[in-house]
Amino acid sequence: MALAAAVRVPARVLLRAGARLPGVALGLTERVDGWGDGARRFGSQRVLVEPDAGAGVAVMKLKNPPVNTLSLEFLTELVICLEKLENDKSFRGVVLTSDCPGVFSAGLDLTEMCGKSPAHYAEYWKATQELWLQFYQSNLVLVSAINGACPAGGCLMTLTCDYRVLADNPRYCIGLNETQLGIVAPFWFKDTLENVIGHRAAERALQLGLLFPPAEALQVGIVDQVVPEEQVQSTALSAIAQWMTIPDHARQLTKAMMRKATASRLITQRDADVQNFVSFISKDSIQKSLQLYLERLKEKKG
Repeated sequence: MALAAAVRVPARVLLRAGARLPGVALGLTERVDGWGDGARRFGSQRVLVEPDAGAGVAVMKLKNPPVNTLSLEFLTELVICLEKLENDKSFRGVVLTSDCPGVFSAGLDLTEMCGKSPAHYAEYWKATQELWLQFYQSNLVLVSAINGACPAGGCLMTLTCDYRVLADNPRYCIGLNETQLGIVAPFWFKDTLENVIGHRAAERALQLGLLFPPAEALQVGIVDQVVPEEQVQSTALSAIAQWMTIPDHARQLTKAMMRKATASRLITQRDADVQNFVSFISKDSIQKSLQLYLERLKEKKG
């Protein structure tokens, strides 16, 4: 099982071979060969990448409206876009931000976990694991420009990054609020948060399902900077420039050293983690809780 990550077939290989991932519609909108001119956008139905090869940086924008929910298709497209950037040596860093006003990402798609088959739950959870592993272990410098609300899975995605900049807007809270939905954050969610804010703060935040407004997010350390909303992306680009002053090999080896134990813990337990998730999410009580929550969301929209 420890070799699982090393032997998986990268999504880009499947794309090149013309294969279709099970349950995933990739819908690439523009094929870009040779980004060296730095002038062309590329992406997929739900991800827009704006490359600047001259600066060695790309801005990856989440665009799965209305709230960038991490559906199975969206998870896969994000991984493919990151892999494409990692395999173009003209890029050293990525700014991750949202194209949906007011929301960075609402997190995992609860409709993927409700009323479906165990096989679907397993497929969805494997895609969630894959996103975390790819982003957490990326050799690129990853900086989050958090320009909207960022709960649960959205928060997890930013926690995989090297640096986080949050817009100073009281509506833009960030945190792992799973317990508020009657579910439990998996151990690797917990590990990632604990690595960022420490054990005691993580324990309190996870038990209470806390969502931190900007000032509290900065105080607890879940973000590194809070700036006016119009300065979020420019601040993220300035931060990434600082990280890129460090020689890549030294920074990458240090990052791998710091993150190896956390990543290895999931890699060695991937199958068991999937089985635990499927068993948990399939329980009648959990399904009822999710259904009630989804119904309340529909009523609010109505």
